Amino acid sequence: FLGAGKPPMYGDYEAQRHWQEITYNLPMRQWYFNTSDNNLLYWGLDYPPLTAYHSFVCAYIAKLINPDWVALHTSRGYESQPHKLFMRTTVFVADLLVYIPAVILYCFSLKETSAKKKASICALCILLYPGLILIDHGHFQYPLSLGLALWAVLCLSHDWDLLGSVAFCLALNYKQMELYHSLPFFCYLLGKCFKKGLKGKGLLLLAKLAGTVLLSFAACWLPFGTDVEQIMQVLRRLFPIDRGLFEACMFSSPTHCPDKVANIWCSLSVLIKIKNVISPRTQLKLSFAVTFLSLLPACIKLTVQPSLRGFKFALVSCALSFFLFSFQVHEKSILLVAVPVCLIINEIPFMATWFLLVSTFSLLPLLLKDGLLLPYAVTTPAFLAVCLASFSILEKTSAEDLQLKAFSLSLKGYVSWFKSFPRIARSLFLLSVALMGVLSVLSAAVPPPQSLPDLFPVAVAVVSCLHFLLFLVYFNVVMLWDSRNRGQKKVS
Repeated sequence: FLGAGKPPMYGDYEAQRHWQEITYNLPMRQWYFNTSDNNLLYWGLDYPPLTAYHSFVCAYIAKLINPDWVALHTSRGYESQPHKLFMRTTVFVADLLVYIPAVILYCFSLKETSAKKKASICALCILLYPGLILIDHGHFQYPLSLGLALWAVLCLSHDWDLLGSVAFCLALNYKQMELYHSLPFFCYLLGKCFKKGLKGKGLLLLAKLAGTVLLSFAACWLPFGTDVEQIMQVLRRLFPIDRGLFEACMFSSPTHCPDKVANIWCSLSVLIKIKNVISPRTQLKLSFAVTFLSLLPACIKLTVQPSLRGFKFALVSCALSFFLFSFQVHEKSILLVAVPVCLIINEIPFMATWFLLVSTFSLLPLLLKDGLLLPYAVTTPAFLAVCLASFSILEKTSAEDLQLKAFSLSLKGYVSWFKSFPRIARSLFLLSVALMGVLSVLSAAVPPPQSLPDLFPVAVAVVSCLHFLLFLVYFNVVMLWDSRNRGQKKVS
């Protein structure tokens, strides 16, 4: 683990352990406040209440096994092998209870993969996605928010809109980063209400959805709801906007940036020191405006023409817009884009596989810090090999395979260019994979020049960002030019 055995912070593993220590030993009203027993500068809780409740449950079990694991103050930096086994087990149990069942049920419910063999292949590819494996089990975090979001998508795919709303509210109350997915959920459900008519069934559905969301949030926040100051303190911990535009990449010089995020702001900082040019308030306004404008077309299309297929593509494009342009982005946030991409891997296996490879590659600087080079070097080629064998992705590069047929027809006189599109797509893919492979080897084996100590992390971030910008254009084109909503139930 990153920071293991290195005081004073010990790394992200210690953050999860410390939250268990705090939630078990301190009264709930102190969980988010700075006190003599809860120094917020030492891994203070900065996730919503469900994360805190989950930490408390894990701590209760840990206390039964070994009280030293969660002893107040004295357990800081605790890293015994039995405790590591316990913590890894808690992640695996979360996978088994929430994430893996959602993936399997989703794949077996798809009309496009009705055959059990195809559904099994689809589920296998999603579960082998290396980014999530490396972050959850290597870097160490819990998959619950993404798993709950998958359950929400699954419920909506069966028209269980109220259950889907509950599941997504739980996801949002586990990690606030689920806001990346909030607009597609909102626009899709609002669009369904419009289609049903706001003077009849649509109004009733809207009222039910609003009530469900309010009750779900009330249940999650009930222990904090009796005190306005408690609520405000939790919100301040969840949204620390005073940190500036970047939490991970602080717009410092291109040769000294602590973590390189593959988004537009960190990439631009290589050329323009935006932090020195624009005030913090203007940075906030700029990031909000660009993010809003980039996701607006997909949201409008989904609201006007709600479909499950459009909903899944909107999850991808909106989450990618948030990652590329929004305020305070962590490199791990790319998983919020990657998981929705996993949901459409059966529809566009070539582009989905390509994106998932790039998303894993974008995490390389973090993975190297975590000592995860070997797992990265094993899981990434294995994932590519499984996708090549399962979907024959290099044979599915025509405009129709990539869902670009409608777009190509709209170009009229330029349609002939699409005849060579499959060859161009394959060449770009192979060139991309080769470039990522070379940069991976250089990052792991070659010392950077003394004058440019962060050369390789910056290169990884910029190359990944360029890929993501092209993917954003692609996913928006597919969604905006799609009028058939193939293979999806019509919204009644």
